[in-house]
Amino acid sequence: MINSIWKMAGVALALSVAAPATAQQYPVDTVTLITHSSPGGGSDVFLRELSGYLAPILGVNVVVENVRGGSGAAAMADIAQAPADGSRFYATTPTFIYTSLLSSPEYVYSDLEPLVNFFIDPEVIYTVADSPYQTLGDVIDAAREGRGVWGAANPASLERQALEQLKAAAGVEAGIVSHEGGGDLMINVLNGTLQIGVGEVQELQGQLEAGEIRLLATFSGQRLDLFPDLPTVQEEGYDVVVRKFRGLAGPQGLSDDVIAAWESAVQQVLALPEYRAVYEPNNLRAEYMSHADYGVFIADFANETETFLRETGVIE
Repeated sequence: MINSIWKMAGVALALSVAAPATAQQYPVDTVTLITHSSPGGGSDVFLRELSGYLAPILGVNVVVENVRGGSGAAAMADIAQAPADGSRFYATTPTFIYTSLLSSPEYVYSDLEPLVNFFIDPEVIYTVADSPYQTLGDVIDAAREGRGVWGAANPASLERQALEQLKAAAGVEAGIVSHEGGGDLMINVLNGTLQIGVGEVQELQGQLEAGEIRLLATFSGQRLDLFPDLPTVQEEGYDVVVRKFRGLAGPQGLSDDVIAAWESAVQQVLALPEYRAVYEPNNLRAEYMSHADYGVFIADFANETETFLRETGVIE
């Protein structure tokens, strides 16, 4: 049993709204969405922005809660032991797959039931605004000279593995410093301790608008609509593409009624013009997956990830 769980109840966006007359009554009055990330991290921002639009569609209170520890291990333990009554869900990203494969938590991704997917979230490489590195090529050149110090948020994260893949593709050695959250990573990029960091546009928005950081490349398969001049890592000559999903998982044994309610609600919320006006400027790409499709997607992603980690000698 993981006992070192501490929680920060983020109730700022907990809303109580009557369900639409045509909606079927949801089985509980309050839904808690938990994240392993720290306040201000990618998943935390995602859930807090989502909550206000989701609450009236589901007809429930929506509360956001931070359950930190073990790069998602504490959050997985929380959800795996929660009642399967539709009251508690975990914001899933590739981190919960990596944590399951790279460490030995008591509960792993397969102990949870994938519910639905909302978004695919582009990962970008960034540096401090006054950095001498103008391109990704400059960063790679520095690494070839033994001056590579890069940063990722969590030890078991897609961002960390993206940088490991970039090292392998470029044939360089660079120190990769992991952090417990995107906020700590940002501090070390801004103060020059790290040459680059990796994160989602959504969580970098404030620093981008303030002109504190510059983007160097995106790990997406194609250029981003809001940053058409930003090259992909592939265009820079390194065959690395990563796909960060953002969805939800619950305890095993969710009822058909709960699943159907979420499948309907997610499609409705993603189509709301007012919510689109929030997520599209953050370069979040809506990619709804049903309960059945998301389960297959998670299984495939986990198998592909495990294969990569074994082939690269990270795990045996």
